[in-house]
Amino acid sequence: MYRKLANKILKLANSLSRSSKRSLLIVTDCLIFCLSIYLAFSLRFNLSLEYQQIRPFLGEILGLIAIKTLVFYLKGIYSPVVRYTGLEFLSSVLQAVLYSSGVLISLAYFQRDAFLPRSVLIIDALLTLVLVIGVRLLIRSVFHRLNIYVSSLDREPTIVIYGAGIVGCQLARSLQNDPHYRLLAFVDDNPDLQQRVVQGIRVYPPSQLALLHQKRAFDWVVLAIPNLDKARKRQIIESLETLPIDIKTVPPLSKILSGEATINQIRSVDVSELLGREEILPHPELLGKNVTGKAVLVTGGGGSIGSELCRQIAFLKPKCLVIYELNEFSLYKIDLDLSENYSDLRKYAYLGNVLDRNHLARVIQQHQIETIYHTAAYKHVPLVEANPSQGVYTNVWGSLNVAQTAIENSVSNLVLISTDKAVRPTNIMGASKR
Repeated sequence: MYRKLANKILKLANSLSRSSKRSLLIVTDCLIFCLSIYLAFSLRFNLSLEYQQIRPFLGEILGLIAIKTLVFYLKGIYSPVVRYTGLEFLSSVLQAVLYSSGVLISLAYFQRDAFLPRSVLIIDALLTLVLVIGVRLLIRSVFHRLNIYVSSLDREPTIVIYGAGIVGCQLARSLQNDPHYRLLAFVDDNPDLQQRVVQGIRVYPPSQLALLHQKRAFDWVVLAIPNLDKARKRQIIESLETLPIDIKTVPPLSKILSGEATINQIRSVDVSELLGREEILPHPELLGKNVTGKAVLVTGGGGSIGSELCRQIAFLKPKCLVIYELNEFSLYKIDLDLSENYSDLRKYAYLGNVLDRNHLARVIQQHQIETIYHTAAYKHVPLVEANPSQGVYTNVWGSLNVAQTAIENSVSNLVLISTDKAVRPTNIMGASKR
């Protein structure tokens, strides 16, 4: 019932035209102006003020309300959509109140009989400022909470922002207005910010992330420190690897400043950002010897390494590309990606396991594969440590199956890609790769 009510309110608000919303806001402000002047008289003269006592000032009050409304309109107070405005509107409201009430207060010193008492005008100005800002913040908060409530029921990604600085706050403001994300908390290394509330969101130290995930599970951690050096970024990512979450980042600061990217363009962390050196780009002429004009098969083609390799191969114009992948969704994603970006590519997507030697052999024979890139392997250290038998079975036996099947079917080239951690291994995954 509550979800239906929240949805109805959001749909009603979205269905209103800009002019209708502006009219509602003007009416709301007029009511605020009436309330503020009544409270100003009450505070100045008598807390049990009656209508007869302010009746002699009715003309001046109506004039004050008309002047306030006109000044507010001319200052553009009704131009932005309230639930998308930031705290910058405080300055505009303050100026509007100063211009409307300030002029009348000044004139009251020279024509005492023609205007409301100066003390009433001063109190009214202060009340108007507080009430107008308070109502705007209330509307903004209500819509924000409604969006969070609806999105939480729809299971939209729950996000923690790493970095409560300027970029983090800008990202938070952007995400708070986006119904497709649910913002949970900030994380920051700065002790001065920890345990504080920034833009209504709590800031936690990194040491409490695991505990926070146990209490209120979140899906993403977004690194909002675009000028962070690679070494520190690598440390942060390694500290987050124990949590079952996705790690995202914002575009580099140079792209944000140049206008090439916006702050809310969240993306996955690029491996080149974590290198302790400059990225070494591949040589197309070397890769092309085993790819261009040849039938190529990639095992584990839907994984993080395999999918990027498929894109590189597609660019080098193979005779055909065969993607061999165990995970259905990963296979679907890379197949769709290649279809959108390489429409002329002859490609074939196969659901298969490198442990199934007969199926792999049939695929190789059917497409007369000339080059195999073997990337199918388990690579996440904590998972392989917790499942050692499956790690060894896939990484060792799966690689042996691919090699022997390639030999039996006269495949010209077989390249083993997944050899990370194989040098001086300190864990089961590294030993299985070695």
